[in-house]
Amino acid sequence: MRNSLGYLAAYPKGKYKADYLFLFLVVADFKTLPYGWKRHIRYRLTFVNQISYGLSLLGGKEEWIGKYRPLCGYQKMILLTKLNDKKGGFLVNNEVKIVVEVDVLQVIGKLDVSEESQEVTQPLKRIKLNGDGVVTSSVDVNGFQVLPSEAESVKRIFEKHPEMALKFRAKNQHLRTSCINVVLSLIKTLCQSLQDISIDDMGQAEQALTYLNNSGFKVDWLEGKLEEVKEKKMEELFGKTRMQELEEELKVFKRKCSDIEAILEKEKEELKDLKQKCSDTEALLEKEKTKVLAAARAPPLTLDDVV
Repeated sequence: MRNSLGYLAAYPKGKYKADYLFLFLVVADFKTLPYGWKRHIRYRLTFVNQISYGLSLLGGKEEWIGKYRPLCGYQKMILLTKLNDKKGGFLVNNEVKIVVEVDVLQVIGKLDVSEESQEVTQPLKRIKLNGDGVVTSSVDVNGFQVLPSEAESVKRIFEKHPEMALKFRAKNQHLRTSCINVVLSLIKTLCQSLQDISIDDMGQAEQALTYLNNSGFKVDWLEGKLEEVKEKKMEELFGKTRMQELEEELKVFKRKCSDIEAILEKEKEELKDLKQKCSDTEALLEKEKTKVLAAARAPPLTLDDVV
């Protein structure tokens, strides 16, 4: 996206600092500018965290830019590992959100009337990380600048809740964009599965709602949804705790069963040994009985046997 002053560009895979995203402003068509053309600018870059706006990265400077110094920015805007973290909130659906505000403080040299009359604080909202640093425009929905991919969602929100921003009086586009981004981030958070939402996420969501209420947004419907999700999350946590307790009890019972089974096996061996001893003893007894009976049946001795 360009205006008469310049455009935003990036090296998504790093450049001078290979571990960082390189983000910078470039003077448009600087090679064709007249000799001596310069602008003293104050710019502000906001690398938006789409999960929690409070975690967004901010940067800003005052610099001279011109024909022979056509770019300014940050070689180390954000660590690539932090940028590519799936739960970090900076990269969502392979897109990042960046807001740029530029104030021209001093002018040396002119191009034409259109340049001087054009608003140069127009925020640059979106970069799609395709490796080329391509910048595309945002879409206006009810006075809020949003990504084209989010325009339909924002329209649906205003259709269902037309009173949401009636008391929101901020004119600063950066603040307006910040607030609508918080709304979208909250909705994304609430639409996650319970397993993916943490207690910390709940706390940040409550802080975000407080921020929106203080800004003039009417988001009681989001508060209600958050309470529903919190209740379900607590049920899930209590359920998991109860499951862990039951699993521990089950381990104890299984261990006791195993101990008793071991004792039972030992008793079975002893019983088997006793039965064998009983059998052997019975056999000896029968043998002795046979001897006794044989002796009892023998004829008595005669006088001749004795004499």
